Amino acid sequence: MKLLLRTFAAAFIFSGILAGCLAILLLVILMVRFPPLLVAVILACWIFNRLKRT
Repeated sequence: MKLLLRTFAAAFIFSGILAGCLAILLLVILMVRFPPLLVAVILACWIFNRLKRT
């Protein structure tokens, strides 16, 4: 029973990591195809960095 639970947990973690990598890859592709999205992401990171300092 414990081995079955561990297998399901490992499969769930693997699928979560795979989905996260796919989402990041799609976001990078979108940022390359649509430059305004790239500008928006860079601006959001800059604003977040400024807010984190203060």
